[in-house]
Amino acid sequence: MGNVTKKDLVEKISEKTGLTQVDTKIVVESFFDAVAKTLQQGKNIEIRGFGRFKIKKRKARNARNPKTNERIVVPDGYKLVFESSRELRKRVNDNYWAKNPEQTSS
Repeated sequence: MGNVTKKDLVEKISEKTGLTQVDTKIVVESFFDAVAKTLQQGKNIEIRGFGRFKIKKRKARNARNPKTNERIVVPDGYKLVFESSRELRKRVNDNYWAKNPEQTSS
């Protein structure tokens, strides 16, 4: 399975909507920019049928540098978390098993 790039998304959306790739790229980049700015403000984003982007606070913790074995303190911070919706998980799982029927979960 290969990765899908922003360019790939722009091409697929452009084909489906009939918009030019230039216009589609503007829409896609504007969407990503709006998501990033909203998350920077500390707000979560919920897209029904797709999932939620959430900001979670991470506590400071002690860690160890594996090369030097030196103890270090990792400062507190934030991490971005994506939780997929049930609908998205079902679509992905159903599609995967339709393409790979020989694999069973036993």
